[in-house]
Amino acid sequence: MLTSSHRRPYTISIRHRKSKTNTDYEADRDLYSGLIRLHVLHHAAKEPTFGLGLIEELARHGYRISPGSLYPLLHGLEKKGYLRASEVRNGKSLRKVYRATALGRKALAASKSKVRELFHELIEEDD
Repeated sequence: MLTSSHRRPYTISIRHRKSKTNTDYEADRDLYSGLIRLHVLHHAAKEPTFGLGLIEELARHGYRISPGSLYPLLHGLEKKGYLRASEVRNGKSLRKVYRATALGRKALAASKSKVRELFHELIEEDD
């Protein structure tokens, strides 16, 4: 797991920030939501996962995301066919569990090469 306690957490819901302009907010949200989608796909491809577990895992990577932002993101990935949800009994309650579909795994594999290429370009510019 890639974690760092030195990273400043990012958030999709930035409505309480006073120093950002609306344009900055939109740019941040678009950039980070793409990274969060890839994290979600990655974890759902490894094992079945659920909303609160994803929120906690994303927090370990420096992202703060509320359930009100995560669940629409999960539903969007499900609607596109990247995730499949099923209900699993957890004690007396039902928990919605998400798994990557074949299409989601294929999209994740395709994105890995693009992310790797971008990562190398970003790191090379810092040298």
